[in-house]
Amino acid sequence: MSNGKNPARGSCVISEEVVTGIASEAALEVEGVAAMAPARANEIRDFVTAPIGKTVRFTNEADATVIDVYVSLYNNVRIPDVAAAVQRNVKNTVQSMTGTPVSKVNVHVVDLKPAVVEEQE
Repeated sequence: MSNGKNPARGSCVISEEVVTGIASEAALEVEGVAAMAPARANEIRDFVTAPIGKTVRFTNEADATVIDVYVSLYNNVRIPDVAAAVQRNVKNTVQSMTGTPVSKVNVHVVDLKPAVVEEQE
């Protein structure tokens, strides 16, 4: 019997590991991405603030979710194009799988890897 009130609702909490896993897989799907790369400390202030060794970091600030991904790209790609594709794919994939709006995706290109050349017969 209904008493006119909304039924009790539970909550869903998605762990940081799940979100980082989704973001990593989404970045690796983009053509031109060679691998995920651990973050490096480039400046003295980075030793305190940078997520050294992490390949994905996300922060929730008020109602905004910001994701930082650290990648290695192949050296034969146009870096701005691949970075933009990583931003789009990570944002769309995380939003669709978690229902959490992503306000920004920062792509950090840490390294370039030699492109794999396929031999033709």
